[in-house]
Amino acid sequence: MARRESSLASPSPQRVFEVGRQRKISGGLRLCATAFRKDLAVSNRTKAARRLVYFTPLRYPGGKGKLAAYVKEIIRANRLFDGKYVEPYAGGAAIALELLLQEYVATVHINDLSQPVYSFWKAVLNETEELCRLVKNTRLTVASWDRQKRIFANPDEHSYIELGFATFFLNRTNRSGILKGGMIGGRDQSGRWKIDARYNADELIFRIQSIAEMRRRIKLTRSDALALLRFGLPRWDSKTLIYLDPPYVKQGRELYYDFYQPEDHADLATFVRDNMDDRAWIVSYDNVDPIFDLYSGLRHVVYNVRYTAQENRVGKEVMFFSPKLEIPGLVGPIKQIRSVTETA
Repeated sequence: MARRESSLASPSPQRVFEVGRQRKISGGLRLCATAFRKDLAVSNRTKAARRLVYFTPLRYPGGKGKLAAYVKEIIRANRLFDGKYVEPYAGGAAIALELLLQEYVATVHINDLSQPVYSFWKAVLNETEELCRLVKNTRLTVASWDRQKRIFANPDEHSYIELGFATFFLNRTNRSGILKGGMIGGRDQSGRWKIDARYNADELIFRIQSIAEMRRRIKLTRSDALALLRFGLPRWDSKTLIYLDPPYVKQGRELYYDFYQPEDHADLATFVRDNMDDRAWIVSYDNVDPIFDLYSGLRHVVYNVRYTAQENRVGKEVMFFSPKLEIPGLVGPIKQIRSVTETA
């Protein structure tokens, strides 16, 4: 089950994070989206994390990575440094990888029930060299897109490396990264942007290699989210932060192959409310009435986030918080539009 590349707010003297240096990209200056822990020795800061602007090789509707700066604030406010971070709906795993590569957490657990998404991450961690060879050598043509689409449509006829690369290729060459979408530029490639617009092979290979170097600190599973929580909660210690980011309610069917039905959202909410009061967790959703009903009475904040799925627009989302968490103010490229409140 899938979802949502990351940037930072302007630094202020009071912040406990050190913002990375500017670096020259395509003739202009760009702020490197690295915010290392200030208490972390320079020798422990990996070259990869110092160079990376975006941490995941995948693109996802909604851009979950835009919340990375705020998740760092939650970790700081609740003294969860050097713990475990769990994403039951990992998708592009943008936040997990940023937290790991910048040493906010000791380990990450990324989980996704989607066979294509899981196959991609399995290839990143276990078949890095072969995956990078495919990224480098596959031609960016309509014929290549058609071949990868056929592999994606018939997963049981191909190896997990083939399926994982097909998932990656379509994600990088489809509009907004939507696996159900059409290719950038269209079949006649007459659009303003062409099929290669979001496919910088050298940069993407660097991201893949950087993640693979951290494989001993990454646990990858393919499980139903509730099954993962039932298994993991008795085993995860008190310094574990769990980020639940289920498929969108309103557009889930259009955006994801593995979308949720209303009863799936209800089952998740019931489990969280009945079993996780003493755990550190956050849940984010699109800002729709049925979700407020499911999480009524819990502290939450409503904020704006800029989407890139199908159209460039600003939408509203909501984040609910565990009763255990201290809630910091919002930071990063998101704008609060309703203050933290107890009642939904």
